[in-house]
Amino acid sequence: MSNVQSKTIFNSSLETGVRTLIVLVASHPVSLDLKRLIDFDYLVVHSGDVEGPESLHPPIPMREGEMLVRRNVVESGLMLMMSRGLVERVVTDHGMKYRASDTAMPFINCLTVPYILELRDRADWVIGMFGQCSEAEVNGIISRFFDKWASEFQSQ
Repeated sequence: MSNVQSKTIFNSSLETGVRTLIVLVASHPVSLDLKRLIDFDYLVVHSGDVEGPESLHPPIPMREGEMLVRRNVVESGLMLMMSRGLVERVVTDHGMKYRASDTAMPFINCLTVPYILELRDRADWVIGMFGQCSEAEVNGIISRFFDKWASEFQSQ
């Protein structure tokens, strides 16, 4: 796959929607809010940044900017997955959350390319490591990473 193709796929609603769906399948039956899905989406592809498995996506400079654009892409991916009946929106006392539908796991099981299998492993790891963390704890983990990365970048 060429660099142009991979950049387009990595940032598409389809690819982000599938990643988000895989995270929701890993967390099932727990529903997640948009903020948590954005954080987990980042952690799934950049797991090496937080001392996890090797990152799936290459490290790029100024990754903290990804978090700013990631919201729209994750939302768009969620809408795509909802339009196909793979994700359900759940209204809770704490706001809007999302969960995998009953058809999500069979759909994901049909996807067997190596990248998807790696995504599934990373999503299981992210949910296992951070699924029980509070929002403040996840924010702290991500902030520490960006603070460390920014200081390393500035010292070069």
